[in-house]
Amino acid sequence: MKASKINRREFIKQSAVTGAGAGLTLGLSNRARASNVEYDRNDSPNERITIGFIGVGARAQDVMDDVLNLPGFEVVAVCDAYQGRIQRAVERTGGRAKVYKDHRELLAAPGIDAVYIGTPDHLHKTHAVAALEAGKDVYIEKPLTYTVDDGLEIIAAIKKTGRILQVGSQNVSSPIQMKAKEIIESGRLGQITMIRSTTNRNTAGGAWIYPIPPDANEQTVNWEMFLGNAPKHRFSLERFFRWRCYKDYSGGIATDLFVHTMTTIHYVMGAQAPECVMAAGDLYRWKDSRDVPDTLNAILQYPEGFTVNLSATFNNQSASERSIEILGTKGTLAIGRELTLTPENPIDDNGWIVGSWPRSLEEAYYKDPKIRETEMPQRWDPKVIQTEESWRGLGRNSTALHFESLQKAIKERKQPVEDVFAGHRAAAVAHMINISASKKKPVYWDRSRDSVKA
Repeated sequence: MKASKINRREFIKQSAVTGAGAGLTLGLSNRARASNVEYDRNDSPNERITIGFIGVGARAQDVMDDVLNLPGFEVVAVCDAYQGRIQRAVERTGGRAKVYKDHRELLAAPGIDAVYIGTPDHLHKTHAVAALEAGKDVYIEKPLTYTVDDGLEIIAAIKKTGRILQVGSQNVSSPIQMKAKEIIESGRLGQITMIRSTTNRNTAGGAWIYPIPPDANEQTVNWEMFLGNAPKHRFSLERFFRWRCYKDYSGGIATDLFVHTMTTIHYVMGAQAPECVMAAGDLYRWKDSRDVPDTLNAILQYPEGFTVNLSATFNNQSASERSIEILGTKGTLAIGRELTLTPENPIDDNGWIVGSWPRSLEEAYYKDPKIRETEMPQRWDPKVIQTEESWRGLGRNSTALHFESLQKAIKERKQPVEDVFAGHRAAAVAHMINISASKKKPVYWDRSRDSVKA
């Protein structure tokens, strides 16, 4: 059944009257803006949150290490389509996690408060909606969705169930990005009209051509579980372990890399979604290993008054560290592993223009105090200027902090920092980029429907 299309205002209004489990405030939220409405919950013993992992691939096992080190969580269940991952995940929990044959069996099991969803993109909606309808709170890896309409169905499921959902672009929980948001809101950058980000790679691993475990075969890999609702295809270890390379399961660069960037940009800028997207890209080099582009560029125009430039290639590693540059009339803010603010010190020099005037007019021009202040002031009054400020984060990593946000949200029954709307809109940008690049035409956003314009 096709999900109803609702905007944020309608969602909040409807959520307020859907019963004891629906006090929600959603959107581009932070902790200070969460709803004060709460509802009852039967806490686990000792107030632990028991969590089951649906999908325990490489990212999931990194996350599991963080979760196991956080007080208040207990990993009690795992399932995956590859037996080797299950074995390693159970080992990580010290043998305490129970193995389930699939997500349905795990969700039906008693004693599980929440689930982590780390499956390929094309399975996200199926697993998220099933978990919400089973009464579980959810942490789901980015991108939230495989298609734009998937997001509308997940929003509808949250409206119906009143459960908590955190999307896993974890950097918005980092102190670095919180500081970036604070700086932007303070006005220190002046008017912001352009944001740009580049992420480049030049290795097989960077292009998602990951090593395949030697014991992987048709007996140790559940191919049908992996396919789910994707088009039928013969058994392929390459597709299973390198699913990001194939359109049947992933949106490629846009959904894997650009979603992180756009989540950050929406968060620090207080923006929702671009009104127009133009993109171009193609598969130029890694043609034997994928059918998604290895090079992609996009321009996004926001009604809030700025433009975003995104670019990525897997064929060169210059500017390899993901960094976001926010360009304002008073300064530039670079957001990466560290945060750097470089003030603008614009100095005008019209000497080459007024030098063509009659000498008397040129001399009179430079006698004007306003001109002496704004044009080449070092000619008249040498001074010292500040060139940059920088900050770096200390303490727990952003994944741990993101799970702490989830933990607080579950206990207080308030939506977390990266709620369903934030996840839906960041993923929708990626889908719009892919549509534009494929069709070679602009794609437009309909804010009233929270969806792409037909």
